[in-house]
Amino acid sequence: MYGGETPFFNMNIRNVAIIAHVDHGKTTLVDALLRQSKTKLDKEVDSADLIMDSNELERERGITIFSKNASVVWNETKINIIDTPGHADFGGEVERVLTMADGCLLLVDAKEGPMPQTRFVLRQALAKKLRIIVVVNKIDRPDARIHYVLDKTLDLFLELGASDEIADFPIVYASGKEGKAGLEPDLSTMTDIAPVFDAILEHIPAPSGDAAKPLQMLMTTLSSDSFKGRIAIGRIYNGTIKAGQDVMHINRDGEMKRHRLVSLMTFEGLGRVDIKEAQAGDIVAISGIPDITIGETIASVENPIALPLLAIEEPTVMMTFGVNTSPFAGQEGEYKTSRQIRERLYKELETDVALRVEDLPTGEWNVSGRGELHLAIVIERLRREGYEFQVSRPQVIEKVVDGVKMTPYEQLFLEVPQDYSGAVMQKLGERRGELKDMRSDENGITSFEFIIATKDLFGYRSEFITDTKGLGIMNMSFYEYAKDSGSTLRRDRGSLIAFETGVTTLYGLTGVQDRGDLFIGPQYQVYKGQVIGQHSRPEDLRINVCKTKQLSNMRSKGDGSMEHFNVPHVMGLEDALEYIGDDELVEVTPKNIRMRKKILDELEERRKKAQGIA
Repeated sequence: MYGGETPFFNMNIRNVAIIAHVDHGKTTLVDALLRQSKTKLDKEVDSADLIMDSNELERERGITIFSKNASVVWNETKINIIDTPGHADFGGEVERVLTMADGCLLLVDAKEGPMPQTRFVLRQALAKKLRIIVVVNKIDRPDARIHYVLDKTLDLFLELGASDEIADFPIVYASGKEGKAGLEPDLSTMTDIAPVFDAILEHIPAPSGDAAKPLQMLMTTLSSDSFKGRIAIGRIYNGTIKAGQDVMHINRDGEMKRHRLVSLMTFEGLGRVDIKEAQAGDIVAISGIPDITIGETIASVENPIALPLLAIEEPTVMMTFGVNTSPFAGQEGEYKTSRQIRERLYKELETDVALRVEDLPTGEWNVSGRGELHLAIVIERLRREGYEFQVSRPQVIEKVVDGVKMTPYEQLFLEVPQDYSGAVMQKLGERRGELKDMRSDENGITSFEFIIATKDLFGYRSEFITDTKGLGIMNMSFYEYAKDSGSTLRRDRGSLIAFETGVTTLYGLTGVQDRGDLFIGPQYQVYKGQVIGQHSRPEDLRINVCKTKQLSNMRSKGDGSMEHFNVPHVMGLEDALEYIGDDELVEVTPKNIRMRKKILDELEERRKKAQGIA
């Protein structure tokens, strides 16, 4: 469609971002747009797969983690589509990629209506004065309540201070799953997704910018390529850019450096294709500038003028990463040396600007990110690539301002069935959460808004799921740094710890299961000092789960029956990070997630504690 020789001028352009709450169907709708525009896909894609969720973690979790670009051509207009993350831990990415757009498709679930993250992303879009088309998605749901959802959406627009013009938003009804849309909420009259395209062409303005002015391009996303090196993606605000031309890179400090572009690419479907030149308004990818980062400007050499810098969100949570030192170290991972882990962490900085890595004198690294989920995603990606390492308990990053210790606070949004609202309020009260808003709807759902210190939220997600029987919805976004309210809530129960190295037996586990909740089952390899359960009392307890029954030729009463063994609570990565205490670590390998004491030997641990007290 474009070809390597043809400059992409003379065609109209629309830049549109798709914003929504997690799991309201952004990526499914983009898939329908790509398929029905007959966009050439650069690979065979199974019809059941979500094309845009190309990352394995995104497929599993059903959330968009990394913003992505695609483009389609409809009625001789090129539509650049930006799929944005919906989770607040990736909110900075949402804010940045919206600078590339001139309008948004706001997806709202036909049953759930606007949700906490809808508010979060809509606020960002309204701040940039973007034109918004509301798409009521999933109208094929049997429990859809379309009029209620539209009323709630209008309320949200007005609450966020939208102007009369923007609050009078156009509406498209759709079922992304079936690839159909229409201007009336009647699925039987819909044939295809074309009404979404038509609404984009009618309501989203063409990008402003003057191709005759000096070049100005703002970088909003980074990726890497094994051949081309660092690739920066951004929007051309003014001027024309050509492959192979000399440009001026203006960094965050205002310093200017001249570089020659190695390649210039635009988006065709899901892929990138090389082009000769592009003009103001288009979204392109460039390579050849090794130290470029998000928010910086590419300008003309003759008249370099910087665009306003994009803010990069500050990290609020930190973990210490280190080489695995457990007795099973080196057995399960392909990459386990200090050099390999350090190289990989620093490579991650090239594309994840919200991440920070700091070398420690101990040979470990402090890795800081936007939240527990953000760091858990980084850990999971490294693990799947074959890395083996250990991480400490998450800690908040505190500041001292005018001699006062400041700690990060989160805005916490919860939706729970009314029956469980008491337990939620009790738990958050214990964690010093400040209730800002509480309301109930006619369906028996209670919505809460709390302001709570980030450190007081550690470990709450699993409690929340248990308290609401898995029916609650929990979301949060960074609120502010404020005065520290004091020491945080600690775990009130100790750990069950393996007494010796060996293989667990059903006999050994059954004998100790009344001491607490076990995390492992029989025939599981454990080592001395490994955390294998949660004690029912406040102190730690070392137990022998590898014990075997003494065999003899004497038959005793009850030999024919077996005591019931409770199903163990298997801990995933996020569960383990929430659970561990300050004296514990999570061992991460491609095959296993284990928890352990920092000091494996009980006597040595006691001696160190005694020395610390002395």
